[in-house]
Amino acid sequence: MLVRKVPGFVPASSWGLRLPQKFLFLLFLSGLVTLCFGALFLLPHSSRLKRLFSASRTQQPGLEVMAEIAGHHSVSEQEPPPNPAPAAPAPGEDDSGRLVGVLRRKGWLRRTRPTGPREEGNRVSALRPQEESVRFSFDYNSFRSRLRHPVLGTRTDESQESQSLVRAQREKIKEMMRFSWQSYRRYAMGKNELRPLTKDGFEGSMFGGLSGATIIDSLDTLYLMELKEEFQEAKAWVQDSFHLNVSGEASLFEVNIRYIGGLLSAFYLTGEEVFRVKAIKLGEKLLPAFNTPTGIPKGVVNFKSGSWGWATAGSSSILAEFGSLHLEFLHLTELSGNPIFAEKVLSGSCWQQAGGRLAELIPRHCSWLPKATRVRNIRKVLREIDKPFGLYPNFLSPVSGNWVQHHVSVGGLGDSFYEYLIKSWLMSAKTDMEAKTMYYEALEAIETYLVNVSPGGLTYIAEWRGGILDHKMGHLACFSGGMIALGAEDAKEDKRAYYRELAAQITRTCHESYARSDTKLGPEAFWFNSGREAVATQLSESYYILRPEVVESYMYLWRQTHDPIYREWGWEVVMALEKHCRTEGGFSGIQDVYSSNPNHDNRQQSFFLAETLKYLYLLFSEDDVLSLEDWVFNTEAHPLPVNRSDSSSVAGHRH
Repeated sequence: MLVRKVPGFVPASSWGLRLPQKFLFLLFLSGLVTLCFGALFLLPHSSRLKRLFSASRTQQPGLEVMAEIAGHHSVSEQEPPPNPAPAAPAPGEDDSGRLVGVLRRKGWLRRTRPTGPREEGNRVSALRPQEESVRFSFDYNSFRSRLRHPVLGTRTDESQESQSLVRAQREKIKEMMRFSWQSYRRYAMGKNELRPLTKDGFEGSMFGGLSGATIIDSLDTLYLMELKEEFQEAKAWVQDSFHLNVSGEASLFEVNIRYIGGLLSAFYLTGEEVFRVKAIKLGEKLLPAFNTPTGIPKGVVNFKSGSWGWATAGSSSILAEFGSLHLEFLHLTELSGNPIFAEKVLSGSCWQQAGGRLAELIPRHCSWLPKATRVRNIRKVLREIDKPFGLYPNFLSPVSGNWVQHHVSVGGLGDSFYEYLIKSWLMSAKTDMEAKTMYYEALEAIETYLVNVSPGGLTYIAEWRGGILDHKMGHLACFSGGMIALGAEDAKEDKRAYYRELAAQITRTCHESYARSDTKLGPEAFWFNSGREAVATQLSESYYILRPEVVESYMYLWRQTHDPIYREWGWEVVMALEKHCRTEGGFSGIQDVYSSNPNHDNRQQSFFLAETLKYLYLLFSEDDVLSLEDWVFNTEAHPLPVNRSDSSSVAGHRH
């Protein structure tokens, strides 16, 4: 401090301060320093600052130390991945030689079981000090050796005349995929979706700044159809241009099913490490959504702040969104070795039932977790909450844990919750008894209160609003025929035949919604009243946006029954898509299925490549192509493997 000299003033020191003034100044300065340094350890985000004073640690992708949900940061994009898994053969390449003689290891994972306490409250589990130096390893070859069928099926004699028509139909669908991809690459590469009429890209705000949704969604379809050059283009973009340092608000559900699902599937099909690492890092960015009083996640997560925002008593989370995380989050734990993902969706009582090696990651009964952490997960909340007549309403408050309103639908807002229950049972190699029980109890309630038969003999699933039925069915609900067929085998013996017939009748009704339109494509929703059945009653419900649910059910019913009618119906869809949805710049949805010359909506949805074309291709493929013994499909049609332990594998199966 400098003090200007004035006549008559004699400084008491070289700083121009008298002794009492100097003492007071030093006292003030020491207090200020103490306050500042103390704040570093008392502020809510101080755990990040404490690292400045602790020894540096080596972090591995997928094993990052996560100090808090709020404000979570993932590791640098440039960090090299640990223990790269051996790559699978390129699409179409014979991989049997690579797996002969591979030493089988028990389970998919090699990891030290976590022990010790965790942080309470808003903190996400951190790896304990003794584990931070343990490198996680996923044995990809061992995983592939446990598949009961080759991923792309057993090659048959394609000279057989009986297969010539099916082969030609399959090749046509492959050509549609190639055209869709090439149009996207030409006009919209790197954007989320293609606008085929204006020949440019569309980003939207649903993904929080993430780009390339069509690329991620297309990876496994390109691999499945052996479009090798196109797959390599997609892979190169993911490796070089798919960046996670975004700052927008994203839909937890959409990012999970499209991006996480697509990346997980691509890794399991190929063994390419880039897909695993990107999936884990992106999964970490979704964790702040779970930082709610109940553990039920909010539908939107802010990638910049790492928070989900403050919910009010009237806000709600959607059943189909928070109920459709289970498959992907269990596989994130499988591939990262970090139990935090599975903790968010599984109740503590069912860790032992999760299948694969998940039980090895979590000690029995999760006793090392604090009680507050054990109860904050989706499965437990849904299992314990009161349900009106056994039905699950579509809206739940993440703050209070109560239903917001009693609207029940197997279509939009509810659909994939039910799908993920039966698929969780199947993905666990039929060990997740909790998921099985929840599914069949929900199905019985649906059967009792929602299933109806129209005067014309069409079976449909109505919507329920506080006890009053809306006699309509959405296109999204048409997946239910395939779901019910998929689960029929494991129902009570006296219900199996009934569920198979119910699945067939619902699928027939959905076909009728297509057959009764001018374009032979189905509307967004169709009604059963006023003497009209399986048709939309207003223009706002008459559009078709390249949705997959009807052909999804065709595929499952074909594999269950081999009734040729499902291939006939599937081919009708192919012809209708070609006639009404194909444009010079790609495929587009249409605005009115009841118009013989419909206008286009100028959107080639990413799920058209991920789901619609994939399910059509599988409908005209052999049953061992992505066999249902080895794979379950997430709600975006991304195949994820069954968590099968060595003991449940069958010796002598082809690899």
